[in-house]
Amino acid sequence: MHDSKVLGHLLDADNLDDELWADSAYLSIAIVTVLEMMSFESHINERAYRNRPLTQQQIADNRERSKTRAKVEHVFGSMVNEMGGKVVRTIGLARAKTMLGLKNLTYNLKHYVFWQKQSVAEAAA
Repeated sequence: MHDSKVLGHLLDADNLDDELWADSAYLSIAIVTVLEMMSFESHINERAYRNRPLTQQQIADNRERSKTRAKVEHVFGSMVNEMGGKVVRTIGLARAKTMLGLKNLTYNLKHYVFWQKQSVAEAAA
């Protein structure tokens, strides 16, 4: 089942952030209604429909939203493709938090090394 079908159950009303960033698969009247009821600000990309293309403003808004989403998607993509996935197979919450913390640390170190190499290459050029 796609998580857009159970989005209301996945949202945490006690979350400190009141924004939801998602792709166009999550856009529906029901989801927008649930978000409004839970006081979440929707940053869901709009989608085009047959005989109703997106306006230039909608395209620009989607591009802006995607810039923010891409920063997060790259982290999860790296975890899935390079670090054994998002599934944590540990016993206990403390070990799970440690495992995720180590994955986050690894990603940040790899990202740091990438930017260091970039700055060295730019300095040499």
